[in-house]
Amino acid sequence: MTGAAKRVVLETLGWLLVVAGVAALFLPGPGLLMLFAGVALLSQQYEWAERRLAPLKYRALKSAAESVDSAWRVTFSGLLSLWLVAWGVVWIVGPAVPSWWPVSDTWWLPGGLVTGITLIGSGVLAAVLIVWSLRRFRGHPSEMAQIEAEYREQQRRTEDKRAEREQHRDERRQAQRPQAGQGDVQDDVQGRRSA
Repeated sequence: MTGAAKRVVLETLGWLLVVAGVAALFLPGPGLLMLFAGVALLSQQYEWAERRLAPLKYRALKSAAESVDSAWRVTFSGLLSLWLVAWGVVWIVGPAVPSWWPVSDTWWLPGGLVTGITLIGSGVLAAVLIVWSLRRFRGHPSEMAQIEAEYREQQRRTEDKRAEREQHRDERRQAQRPQAGQGDVQDDVQGRRSA
């Protein structure tokens, strides 16, 4: 794959994951993790994405750790993922419109097969992420402490880079300004020539 083609594929996939992640923040699905994955891909091309990667990674992993910190949260998350899969199956099977349905028949299970597959995919992905979070964080408090230490180190490096960029910018501005008194000498020379 050529460099240009690779860039287009990575950017397209990155933006799709960002959009899906933002949507999944409000809809069922692992929004922060998808958003992190999209920004991680975009960070290979854009400086703004690279700057936002560490805070997003920290929040996504912190959210994953918190989601498995108690038995009731794990149970609730597991039931939610099963619920998504079950609704996906209902959407795919597409039962007949019940007689009590108050609106037009076209509003009964809109989206059909595509919506059902998406719901099942979200439920399976949620279950996989629950298992991953359990294995990584449950009973391992040092994991979150390590992630927090990495985040603080990344923040420090980012702040150092920002300060370095500002220093270089200030140095360039200083180099572009005429030194004090230089303009006066040039004015004197111009004045003598015209006299």
